[in-house]
Amino acid sequence: MPSPKRLLAPLLRAPERASFDVELADGRVVPVRCVRDARSRRVKLSVDERGARLSLPLRASAAAGERFVREHRDWLGQQIDRHALDALPELVRGVTATLPLRGASCALEWREGRFTCLELDAAGDDGAPRAVFTVAARAGDAAIHRALRDFYEAQARGDVGRWLPRHVHGVPRPLRRVVFKVMSSQWGSLAPDGTMALDLSLVLARPSAFEYVLVHELCHLIRADHSRAFWDEVEARFPDWRDERDYFRSEGRRLKATLRGLLGG
Repeated sequence: MPSPKRLLAPLLRAPERASFDVELADGRVVPVRCVRDARSRRVKLSVDERGARLSLPLRASAAAGERFVREHRDWLGQQIDRHALDALPELVRGVTATLPLRGASCALEWREGRFTCLELDAAGDDGAPRAVFTVAARAGDAAIHRALRDFYEAQARGDVGRWLPRHVHGVPRPLRRVVFKVMSSQWGSLAPDGTMALDLSLVLARPSAFEYVLVHELCHLIRADHSRAFWDEVEARFPDWRDERDYFRSEGRRLKATLRGLLGG
């Protein structure tokens, strides 16, 4: 009799990835990432800031997947137009004039200096904040993108530090630490050891939406599930959470795409 490990091997192996092109009705040729995954139960076509993706169950053939995409190519074209995947923002040295921050645009000034760093300067005459990007003469794109990421993380940590004291009452155990990541779908998560992970693009969102995600994950220190009791905890700490959930449904994809574009994809 085969060992349990051999029987489970097809289910435990990593997803298989490939790609193919599909021609839309208007003549555009769109690359489609094809992912064959044991967790998929049906053929699914989706579009996000990274492009078109086809998820295939293990038993589905590649030909069936391509046929499914061709049958839905009109829908695919509409989704690509909707998300404007070819118009992601970029960070261009000396050219980019504004940066998104906390639901608004922040004026950006470029300077030359010994070190590459990005800092938030005092507000100008109009009261709006201004960012100053100092770039060393020999700095490459990687250094500039790293400085932008460090800037956004510093701003996000400052926000969390201001909000955290007002929401920790009644939480049975402290957070171990907070880390920021570029997440593809989630906005936050809480590990069993108390480490909270937050999506870095939250710092681009309106502050109330960012604060809601922090409260949501804090409440998982009380309830690890999404039961009615969990949502009661969220409601008690953040009564307007439904408005922020709706905000993410309408703006979330744009926020994530914007961050990826600015950080170089």
